[in-house]
Amino acid sequence: MFFKLSLAQWSLHRAYFGEVSKLPHPEFFNLILSEPEKALQGKLDPLYFAKHAQSMFGIDAIEYVNTFYFDKAEDQNYINEMKNIADGEGVKSVLIMCDAEGMLGSADDKERRKAVENHHKWLHMAKFLGCHAIRVNAISEGGYDEQMRLAADGLRQLTEVAADMEMNILVENHGGFSSNGRWLADTIRMVDHPGCGTLPDFGNFTISDTEKYDIYQGLEELMPLANGVSAKTLAFDDKGNEADMDYIRLMKIVKNAGFTGYVGIEYEGDDLQEEEGIKKTKELLIRTAKELE
Repeated sequence: MFFKLSLAQWSLHRAYFGEVSKLPHPEFFNLILSEPEKALQGKLDPLYFAKHAQSMFGIDAIEYVNTFYFDKAEDQNYINEMKNIADGEGVKSVLIMCDAEGMLGSADDKERRKAVENHHKWLHMAKFLGCHAIRVNAISEGGYDEQMRLAADGLRQLTEVAADMEMNILVENHGGFSSNGRWLADTIRMVDHPGCGTLPDFGNFTISDTEKYDIYQGLEELMPLANGVSAKTLAFDDKGNEADMDYIRLMKIVKNAGFTGYVGIEYEGDDLQEEEGIKKTKELLIRTAKELE
């Protein structure tokens, strides 16, 4: 294949969080922030994510999500065990997706700096695990241009810290203006640092409840700056294709951009069990790659 396969940990969020995964977002994140261990009520232990990826799906590269480890980022014994498990399974740690750490584009200078500082521990954890990057969000407030300026400032501050560690900052289209492909691409260009790029997510081009961005246009705009790709799936038709996204068209955009890095499987549907959704997404990506040879 022209790309490498990885598994995004969120694909197994119900297996790790259990019933907690059904909580409304405010309640869910309040629990993560206040009592993170109580959030892990699922059948699987996220400590063994690398083992799950390899043994259950035959995938040898993984993308962690920080909300499974919210009280573990500075627990060196725990992180040592994570690394030992991954190394023992022959699994590559690619990145950590970071949420719930404040607004990198806050209009308040102190809050913006605090959000940058909150991400430092995840950079250190990612570096130790052998990742090349952390994925962050360009959350801001205000108008189109103001949000771009504020987000670019926070991202630049964080990217400079990451660069000193030989790490990268990747920004996902993840709601609000960040789901506008042009806005996010222009924001990354305003950051103006080779260590800051994008992580385009096929399924995250919803700006608001009333506005969606064209996913193919958005991907075209984000791929020139991409250092990772999130291949989201939500539902499948009876032929094993994504029901609402043209994967041939999407992956052709990825290929035409010259991308050869990791494409992360991220099944987020409700119709299938997570394990089955991950397997069908893997099959779809492999089949698509063959069609594009």
